[in-house]
Amino acid sequence: MNTVNQYTLTMIRREKHLVLPMVTSIILVQNLYDILFQYVIDADKEELLKRFIDQLEQHIKSKSDTPFSAPIKELEFLNEGLEELRLLNWMEVPVTVFSLELIEDDNEEAREVVIEHLRQLMLVRPVADSNLLYVYPTNIPC
Repeated sequence: MNTVNQYTLTMIRREKHLVLPMVTSIILVQNLYDILFQYVIDADKEELLKRFIDQLEQHIKSKSDTPFSAPIKELEFLNEGLEELRLLNWMEVPVTVFSLELIEDDNEEAREVVIEHLRQLMLVRPVADSNLLYVYPTNIPC
C-alpha cells in the first residue's frame, strides 16, 4: 500500500452541475453531439460544444466509477440545449469544488495516491489540468 502524503483540501465554492446519467456507450456521445449541435449558432459555441463532447468521451473511455458532470454556467452556451439535456435525464446536482494541495512531494504519482485515498472516503472526480476536485453528494446514482 502506498503511503498517503499529507494534503489540504480547501473548499472553493458550490456549483450546480448537470450530471450524465449512467451510460457507457461512445455511440451516445455522437448522438448527443448531433442533438446539441442544433443549439450551436456560431463557431465559438461549436468549439465549446466540441470541448464538452471530448471531455465526455474521455470520461466514458476511462471507465471511471465517478459521475461525469459539467457546471451549468459552462453549458449556458447551449441555450435551449440545457433543457434538452434535462429531458435526456441529466440531473441537476449541487457539487462542491475543492482545491487539493499536497504538503510535500507534489508530483503526479503522489497526487494520484491522495486522490485514490479520497475516493475511498467520498465521491470525487479530479478536474483535468488543475488542482481542483469535484465532490458529489453521496446520494446520487452512479
